[in-house]
Formats: sequence, structure tokens, C-alpha cells
Amino acid sequence: MLHYIYMLITAAIAKIHRAVVTQAELDYVGSITIDSDLLAACGMKEFQQVHINNVANGEHWETYILAGPAGKGDICLNGPPARLFSPGNIVIIVAYAQMEPSELKGGPTVVFVDEKNKITKIKKHDDIAIGATTKTA
Repeated sequence: MLHYIYMLITAAIAKIHRAVVTQAELDYVGSITIDSDLLAACGMKEFQQVHINNVANGEHWETYILAGPAGKGDICLNGPPARLFSPGNIVIIVAYAQMEPSELKGGPTVVFVDEKNKITKIKKHDDIAIGATTKTA
């Protein structure tokens, strides 16, 4: 008798690298608001789960995305993470998806931004050299 084992893996599919937190709203009902231009550039979707890593203090948070107005550069942590992320903090935002191992066809799309959260370049992670820094990627 042949048995098929169904397995999913969780893989990174999109990343916004070193964005700057523009706002933190403690009394909001949770989530992260991200400029719609950034979402479109990396392929993230509204209400998708993301992981946010704070470069300043090492904090990590998981929440869902709300699409913000295009072109404003908004990166706003809403609700409880407002205690862990402050305006001016540098963050890395990563979206993951579950898939069968055979569906994984390469690394995530990485969107690099400047200090105003304007896109400076977009690359596939596979095209970034191992050991590259933000300046050399």
C-alpha cells in the first residue's frame, strides 16, 4: 500500500528591508499600516500575516497588514506593538506563505527603501550575494 504524506513548509515570499516606523498608535485596534506602493512592489496583500523585526531593540511582532495611502511612506504599528516600536525605528517586515516544498521556486522579493520609505531598489533574494550588506545588496 502506497501512502502519500502531505506536508507544507512555511517560506518567506516578500520582504520590506529597513523601513522606518513613521507612527505608533497604542489605542488602535491592532495591525500594521503599510504604504500601498510598498505592498504592490513586494507582493504583500492587505490582511496577510507579517513578521516585523525591530533593528533597534531586537523585538519581533506578528500581525496583519492594513494598506495605507500610496506614496506617503506610512509604516504605522497599531495597538500593542506601539509599546515595542517607536517612530524612527528601523524595521524589517517579512511575509510568509505555506506551500508544498515543490512549489518553492526561489527566495522572496525584497524591497529596499530610503529614510522616507521610498523604494530605492527591488531584487529577488536569490540575486543578493551571501553576506551582502544594505549598501552592497
